[in-house]
Amino acid sequence: MPHDPELLAETRAWLSKAAADLRAAQAMRELDPPLLEAAVFHCQQAAEKALKGFLTWHQVSFRKTHNLEEVGEQCLRLDPSLKAEIDRAAPLTEYAWKFRYPGDPGAPTSEEADEAIACACQVHAAVLSRLPGEARA
Repeated sequence: MPHDPELLAETRAWLSKAAADLRAAQAMRELDPPLLEAAVFHCQQAAEKALKGFLTWHQVSFRKTHNLEEVGEQCLRLDPSLKAEIDRAAPLTEYAWKFRYPGDPGAPTSEEADEAIACACQVHAAVLSRLPGEARA
């Protein structure tokens, strides 16, 4: 039975935005000098949008929030096998705001940025692996 075209389009839109944020994070990391603050911000955004794409596919509504633990808990109710990825991603939540405004503390290290990118990629891949091919961006 074919999937609902509107549901497919909305899910793909979330996953496409997540993929774009991953590309942005990787590009920011590769600049000389790298823009690490921007890289980790886009990692948080990529993980958030991938998880929201998963919820969208399952027709679960969610609040407007950047809190990956909250969004992740909703995903875990649908698929507990995402626990490792969600536990790893939850700390990315702070990158939605940390380092974004004047007066914020320091900057992320290269190692933090690399870990954030790896984590966001893992979340995105885990979500994609749990959706039918037609739903992937």
